[in-house]
Amino acid sequence: MNFLSDWPAFLPGLLAGLGVSARVALLSLLIGIPGGLLLAVGASSRKKAVRMLIIGVVEIGRGTPALVVLQIFYFGLPASGLTLSSMAASVVALAATTAAYTSEILRGGLQAVPPGEVEAAGALGMSRRDTLRFIVIPQGLRIAIPSLIGFAILIFQATSLAYTVALPELLSQAYSIGSSTFNYLSVLVLAGLMYAAITIPASWLTSRAEKRLARHL
Repeated sequence: MNFLSDWPAFLPGLLAGLGVSARVALLSLLIGIPGGLLLAVGASSRKKAVRMLIIGVVEIGRGTPALVVLQIFYFGLPASGLTLSSMAASVVALAATTAAYTSEILRGGLQAVPPGEVEAAGALGMSRRDTLRFIVIPQGLRIAIPSLIGFAILIFQATSLAYTVALPELLSQAYSIGSSTFNYLSVLVLAGLMYAAITIPASWLTSRAEKRLARHL
């Protein structure tokens, strides 16, 4: 069979893998972004000990490769008596990486909120908690949206790391098909196109979001 004629036979397995990759990415973002927001708020704490602790956690999270974090959760935790499935380990590891990186994105968004609005809230008698909840966080999230979308693309691509813990995501399925057909080039090209079919439109969405945000700020 020629290069393209194999693709219809490869599609079912690869689509199943793509579904797993999408679930891992979505769960990682749903857990990691709120975690990043908590870290971002904590990094601005008035208590120096809390602030230094949060910054230390973020720097360690940003400095440790996602693959190493994944290996720790999957292979390292069983030594302490806790065993995670490949799906759980992948989600937890990527969520931890997401929290560390998005904390800086979100902290930048929170700091970009005009100081005058924070001062006005204080003048109106709003507590610091209410100011964060109703003024700073909503506007900071809006400012951070383009960068968060861009990071979500990277996390989707990073789901390919789950191949190392035997999770049947897209890359793992591609290797499995390749090992049984010995047609690695064809199946890997198709897998790459499937990644691109998700990431390229998402990149366009990021660009549009940045332009729309620039008009309103």
